[in-house]
Amino acid sequence: MTALARPTHGRMIGGVCAALARRFGTSANTMRVIFLLSCLLPGPQFLLYIALWILLPSEDKTHAASW
Repeated sequence: MTALARPTHGRMIGGVCAALARRFGTSANTMRVIFLLSCLLPGPQFLLYIALWILLPSEDKTHAASW
């Protein structure tokens, strides 16, 4: 598993689904479909997406911090 960071390439809106897909070894499109299907269920999925967008560091910032 890789570190949880939003990638700079291959993201559509915020990169949250791409980051989760990279972390768990699936494709980004699969993770996006899972997220969209989960939005049909009651719960705070959209708020969780926004929170992860704010809290997850961008990949370029994590590389700059490691130097």
